[in-house]
Amino acid sequence: MTVSTKVGDYQDSVCPHDCPSTCALEVEVLRDDAGLGRGIGTVRGAAANSYTAGVICAKVARYAERVHHPDRLLRPLLRTGPKGSGQFKEIGFEEALDRVAAAFAERTARHGSETVWPYYYAGTMGLVQRDGIHRLRHAMGYSGQLNTICTALCEAGWIAGVGKYGGPDPREMAEADLIVMWGGNPVATQVNVMTHVTRARKARGAKFVVVDPYRTGTAAAADMHLAVRPGTDGALACAVMHIAFRDGHADRDYMARLSDAPAGLEAHLAARGPDWASAITGLTVAEIEAFAALYCRTERAYIRCGYGFSRSRNGAASLHAVTCLPTVTGKWRHPGGGAFWSNRAIYHWDKSLIEGHDARDPGIRILDQSRIGAVLTGDRRDLGDGPPVTALLIQNTNPVVVAPASGKVRQGFQRDDLFTCVHEQFMTDTAKYADVVLPATMFVEHDDLYQAGGHSHIQLGPKLVEPPGECRSNHEVLQGLARRLGARHRGFEMTAREIADWTLQASGWPGWDEIAAGRWLDVQPGFAESHFETGFGHKDGKFHFAPNWAAIGPDHAVMPALPDHMATIDAADDGHPFRMVTAPARQFLNTTFTETPGSRKREVRPTALLHPRDAARLGVVDGGRVRLGNARGEVVVTAKLAAGQQEGVVIVESVWPNADFAGGMGINLLVSDDPGPPKGGAVFHDTAVWVRPAAAVVEGLAAE
Repeated sequence: MTVSTKVGDYQDSVCPHDCPSTCALEVEVLRDDAGLGRGIGTVRGAAANSYTAGVICAKVARYAERVHHPDRLLRPLLRTGPKGSGQFKEIGFEEALDRVAAAFAERTARHGSETVWPYYYAGTMGLVQRDGIHRLRHAMGYSGQLNTICTALCEAGWIAGVGKYGGPDPREMAEADLIVMWGGNPVATQVNVMTHVTRARKARGAKFVVVDPYRTGTAAAADMHLAVRPGTDGALACAVMHIAFRDGHADRDYMARLSDAPAGLEAHLAARGPDWASAITGLTVAEIEAFAALYCRTERAYIRCGYGFSRSRNGAASLHAVTCLPTVTGKWRHPGGGAFWSNRAIYHWDKSLIEGHDARDPGIRILDQSRIGAVLTGDRRDLGDGPPVTALLIQNTNPVVVAPASGKVRQGFQRDDLFTCVHEQFMTDTAKYADVVLPATMFVEHDDLYQAGGHSHIQLGPKLVEPPGECRSNHEVLQGLARRLGARHRGFEMTAREIADWTLQASGWPGWDEIAAGRWLDVQPGFAESHFETGFGHKDGKFHFAPNWAAIGPDHAVMPALPDHMATIDAADDGHPFRMVTAPARQFLNTTFTETPGSRKREVRPTALLHPRDAARLGVVDGGRVRLGNARGEVVVTAKLAAGQQEGVVIVESVWPNADFAGGMGINLLVSDDPGPPKGGAVFHDTAVWVRPAAAVVEGLAAE
């Protein structure tokens, strides 16, 4: 049977990956003689979508590389060699599901249901295929999961002041006279931000400021780059507010009407001026004054908050401080003004069918996903009085590489008594430790429903092509396991599209067919609600300069009473004089796309960006090898000299697979699994390390 393409045979879809842009796509479908989709060709952005505006990132434009990759998993696999060896044999899908269900049942009989931990995250952002794992979890009484690996710290910091998720329409960036990208690199991680920044610059002469510890692709395009020391954003925000009060730019009428403690804030900030912030951030007083003057004098100033805040121990406090800026200055009042992090609450989803809420037992323990290493190595601080985790079902994530403290994670996965089933598209580092590997579909091979965090569209991802080999969707695998385990819930008897249609209508939206006819649904609230003219999200309707941290998370005692620099970071010391940031690489998305030739060719190899003066002091040359280490271990990478960060800061763009590092352990070996306050969160950009030339042979590492 031949496969051909009809000219212009493009079908609507949506990018499924963990990116706030959630791009509206048009996918070229390659069909066989019978008209069935058998593959894809070109992937392009939908020009008619007002946010995507025809622009997508290069890695998704090359998506055919992933769909048709020769290394895709196509058959279920049974491990035949030691864990981690990658030695498997093919088995049938029904046998594979039988084995998984039998292992879960046997361990449940021995230890109780909480011994099984369904573990997942955002390899797909589709609501049905991503979150349906909870339905099995709840129906069977398996251990719960606290989602902390990505957004927990941002969630806490935004809610602390604003009180609800939402904000000015992200398309309003095009109406701004100043756009501040704070803690994000959209050139690499949410490219459509740059579309709207460019429109503002061309149409209005808008200025573009980036606050980031190093010279990212976004910072290189900015009018002003403030290269703060990692974890000092709160100090900069406080100094700008100090200057606003000092120089008469504070909007006292606005604060009196819509904030909780303006007088207390002004008194608190009196001692937090530019000299104070300069000593903490490493910026000059002149840089701080110039930024403050630009921000305070520009009514239409739009702060786009990035996810970098969610990677530092003090990230919640820092993001809260940044959200105070438009409140002190009244920027929320203006079109193209205010601040924005995520629109996640505007969809008001009823996910009871997707997640099986009616089957949930609130007494079941919840385990922190970022501390999977501690969980699997038996840390009682995590396990409580419950049983050890002896069985895992893993979908949409690759924790052996992406989780913090990865040495501990690998130790846990090596346990002989741990049964692991991994449902995956490629033989990832995590899949190599599995007892059973199941081949997974990609987004064009199943139905799903999507929301956007970075804009305001509900979008549909219909099945466009037939899965290759024996690949099955997450929903189909969960259905198969539910039948074998006796998990009863009506969601297991429905198709993915039926669940999506029910969820849409139960949430107050049109059904699948109606949205499909319109291609997508824009649900951005009106100006008054988006700009909080009708009040912020707290019960009193006010923005909170003095948050109730106790209502947000259990580790609230360490949080500052008012916006401040929270000095809880993994500070540099004599033994670990460098602060390391493991920022996202442009051509990867966590470990997704690390398998595609186009992305690997552009990224080349794991690299440490060092300031030239640091390199000279260490005796390191551009292109030479360096060792990075701390008490958790050591890694070897290639050095690249870069003057776009302060001395004492080292950047390792990630996440490369473990095999790309000498010694077989990646950069997250060095990252702590300490939970960030007040409610947990992984601290990937908050690590103190030493840096040395890689001249000597290190035990366990290849000689360089």
